[in-house]
Amino acid sequence: MKLNIKKLLKEILLFVVMLFVVSNILSYLRSPELQNSSLPGIEATLIDGSAFNSREAEGKPLVVHFWATWCPVCKAEASNIQALSEEYEVLSIAVNSGSEDALRRYMQQNGYRFRVLNDAEGQWAGRFNVEVFPTTFIFDGKGELKFTEVGYTTTLGLKGRLGVLK
Repeated sequence: MKLNIKKLLKEILLFVVMLFVVSNILSYLRSPELQNSSLPGIEATLIDGSAFNSREAEGKPLVVHFWATWCPVCKAEASNIQALSEEYEVLSIAVNSGSEDALRRYMQQNGYRFRVLNDAEGQWAGRFNVEVFPTTFIFDGKGELKFTEVGYTTTLGLKGRLGVLK
């Protein structure tokens, strides 16, 4: 039996394209619906003790990223959020992930330095209608929602969406 490499590559490419299409459809269907497309006001103390106020991000795009320490996809995506946070305004919201001490240890053990708001009771997730993790919202400099991603997203994909807003 002779292996036809050209046919095999064609089938692999077709599978990858179909996976991409299905993934995007699922992401769209699972995206939460906000009451309106404006960034809700966020004033909170982060796990590092600093204050966060969403009004301070005016004029710049803001990424609001919901995740959890118990979520395997979130763990795989965390390095992408770290890379993104080095160039853009990012607020990550850890949902039902334990105490602030536990979150600080998690961040330190993994070498992450992005901003984290502890949503121990899931109140912020409820306010944004987030039911699936990870979920990422991208708001423009005027506080208007431009993109919503559910599930794993690459650094390049996130930077591409933000680059459009600059």
